[in-house]
Amino acid sequence: MDALALCCGNAGITEGEGLETHRIGARPGRSEVDPLLDTLGDRRLVVCGTDADLAAVALRLLRTERLAEVAVGYVTSDRNSAVAELWGLPTEREAALRRALGGEVDKVPLVRDDVGGVLVGRGSIGPVRGVAYCDDTQVLRGQASSLEVTPHPALGLEVTVVRRGLLGRRRVVTTGRAMQVGCLPVAVRKDGVVHDRQLDKWIWYRHTEDLRLIRGLE
Repeated sequence: MDALALCCGNAGITEGEGLETHRIGARPGRSEVDPLLDTLGDRRLVVCGTDADLAAVALRLLRTERLAEVAVGYVTSDRNSAVAELWGLPTEREAALRRALGGEVDKVPLVRDDVGGVLVGRGSIGPVRGVAYCDDTQVLRGQASSLEVTPHPALGLEVTVVRRGLLGRRRVVTTGRAMQVGCLPVAVRKDGVVHDRQLDKWIWYRHTEDLRLIRGLE
């Protein structure tokens, strides 16, 4: 099946029959991604790189209103990819490319935040001291080592509160459509990238449209 591959940063694959490749920067933005999306047609889009690169491309699909029409394959350059772990994708490059080109499309939740970004793999906040809710459920009042958020196939997102104690880490998991926290200024990490400044509030929530991720067996 014909596909257009975006090789982000140092990631790369070999161009083959029916596969057009373009090398672009890490965590690419509008000026790099949008002109290539304009040439996509009905081909598959393959993102080669990190979870943060995939998030950057997904954001451009959202901004250009293409989420509902573009099938996205993912060839990760990180064997510890949270996206690959979440959705059962191969981390070996050739196997991942075969899956991206020949696998079936499955809709998966796309998580947004209140500063204009998206989350495709794992987000974390902490160490954190404050109050947090998942939908109407209070998941934190006080202190925790971290709040971790990942997309969840049913409701939208999964929130894990991690606390350290004498017997090791204790993890409490809650699922819902949105998570919000108010706290002392804290570092926020999205898909492996630390936000450029500490914040005292943060929201993650399920977007109204899903990401059409190619994850079924080829």
